[in-house]
Amino acid sequence: MDQRTLGTADGGLAVSAIGLGCMTMTGGYGGTPDRREMAALLHAAVEEGVTFFDTAEIYGPHANEELVGEALAPFRDRAVVATKFAFAVDPGTRTDTGRMLRPDEVPAAVEGSLRRLGVEAIDLYYQHRINPDHPVEDFAGEVRELIQAGKVRHYGMSEAAAGTIRRAHAVQPVTAVQSEYSLWWRRPEEDVLDTCAELGIGFVPYSPLGKGFLTGAVAASTTFDQATDLRARIPRFSPDALSHNLAMVDLVKSVAKDRHATPGQVALAWLLARAPWIVPIPGTTKHQRLRENTAAAAVTLTDDELALLTEASRAFEIHGARYPDDLEARTNL
Repeated sequence: MDQRTLGTADGGLAVSAIGLGCMTMTGGYGGTPDRREMAALLHAAVEEGVTFFDTAEIYGPHANEELVGEALAPFRDRAVVATKFAFAVDPGTRTDTGRMLRPDEVPAAVEGSLRRLGVEAIDLYYQHRINPDHPVEDFAGEVRELIQAGKVRHYGMSEAAAGTIRRAHAVQPVTAVQSEYSLWWRRPEEDVLDTCAELGIGFVPYSPLGKGFLTGAVAASTTFDQATDLRARIPRFSPDALSHNLAMVDLVKSVAKDRHATPGQVALAWLLARAPWIVPIPGTTKHQRLRENTAAAAVTLTDDELALLTEASRAFEIHGARYPDDLEARTNL
């Protein structure tokens, strides 16, 4: 697979053009997948040319980092692993305490991630969400010290606003910003992408397939398990909103049919065409989807197709918020 470079200010980080989001490998979208099967999927991703893997302390919590660390241990020289800090996890129960970490707690958080991943240094360490109770400069300073100590190689931010990115970047160069971005969530275009372009920061779209929406696998009749599937709480996946929003997928399907591609591949190809420093990280628990997603790196849309998708997406009014209120409150600070 072709490589792309995230960031320029600190020498950059070379990764595969499409990465792999690992969150759902330990639950989130309906049940908990078999650990051995997920390890096999991670091995298959390496063989497919994926070199960029995304996890976080809060996924599981802790279980996702352990899975990724163990599965990728034989491929240390071929895998770039990104993880994240922000939320305090009870070490005994492995549950989210609902509290955000203070700057002085970051060194302990990185030690836990290093241990679970089984590495000496974290390739890319994101601040998962911005803590409004402490200056972002203090967090950037803590990561700068971790980089100087050789425990972190590159600094990243997730769901941060443009002004916040600038403030952090002034303390420690930011290699990558990760935020939701796709044909049905384009808010980063309002200011974050321009900021990344100006400062030489890579951009990593998570949920590039709209949590499965843009694959065409979700129908108006689709239901989501209230206990295990996050989408059951997301307003834009409610029955009324979903029926309306599927019109956007119909357009993607029409472009995909003409290109002999899948809707998901078209959605990923559109993102790759936005800028050479954009690296989407679609997640999956299925080998077929993994192969489909990685093959999207070879799909090149025409200028007319790109313009059609871009303008239609801009004009289409998506119904429903992207997150329930409690989760949305933690973003874009």
